[in-house]
Amino acid sequence: MSVTENQPVSGEIDERTDAAGEPIRAAGAVLWRPGPDGTEVALVHRLRYDDWSLPKGKLDAGELPAHAAVREVAEETGFSCVLSRFLTQVNYSVPESDGHRAAKVVDYFTASVREGAFAPNSEVDELRWLGIDQARGWLSYSQDVDVLDAFDRLPVDSATVLLVRHAKAGKRSEWAGDDVWRPLSEAGRRQRDALHSLLPLFGPTRIYSAPRLRCEQTVAPIAADLGIEIAIEPLFSEEHYLSDPDAAVDRMLRVGAGTGTALVCSQGGVIPDLVTRLADSAGLPLGEVASRKSSVWTLTFSRDRYSGNGSGPALRLAAADYLADPLA
Repeated sequence: MSVTENQPVSGEIDERTDAAGEPIRAAGAVLWRPGPDGTEVALVHRLRYDDWSLPKGKLDAGELPAHAAVREVAEETGFSCVLSRFLTQVNYSVPESDGHRAAKVVDYFTASVREGAFAPNSEVDELRWLGIDQARGWLSYSQDVDVLDAFDRLPVDSATVLLVRHAKAGKRSEWAGDDVWRPLSEAGRRQRDALHSLLPLFGPTRIYSAPRLRCEQTVAPIAADLGIEIAIEPLFSEEHYLSDPDAAVDRMLRVGAGTGTALVCSQGGVIPDLVTRLADSAGLPLGEVASRKSSVWTLTFSRDRYSGNGSGPALRLAAADYLADPLA
């Protein structure tokens, strides 16, 4: 689910691949870097099709789109990357060997380049870094142009907050102690491990948690990997949020204004209303805001406006993308 100014795109291209009944799933990214004249994006030339496209490829068995996007970027371009948000989904059909056509679904992400170097390989023989306007003219398919347009509608100078609902912790009625100390269940630990695999792809550098053991446990492995402490934020707990939601919204904006991507773990009684308030203040229609356990809202804030007193950025929610429980 993606709620943003960007809309999914669709169409058809002549890209032959095998299919077996179910839609073929693939993922890719608009890989970007700052250039001397502005933002540059990576286009790859594929030998098999003699075309220029955005890096993408089919999902491996059991792979999530975000994992596939990062892997395909590395395989096709030689660069590692950091995801910032889900961008859009492309749907089209491809021919099968029996003459019929099969549905194909490609999830695209925005990704900033980290490090690496391109080397020609069996799939891609050339890579070009181009400005966005120039890249539009090089792309072989209209769908890729639409994806690039979706990327261009949001500024690259944005702030990202990963808002996570804690993993499963069993039923409150079956826990005899203080609810603050209710730990993750076995199912919750599996969800935690899945998040531990997924969320580092987005490069979090700061971690916040509501004062609940289950929230802290959900993000603890990532904090351990980063070698940082989890900052406890009472405003992201249900009781403090309900007593002063405006203060919690302001705190979230301040978290977003910090350096680097932030990861925030909160509760089901907080997330839907918090996301809705952020969206409403930005004039961004959301509809019903889902919040399953171990799900993630990727919140993208625009930094292109500043507070009237000049004290700092007045962030505005520019996009909100929902990533369901990775084990669902």
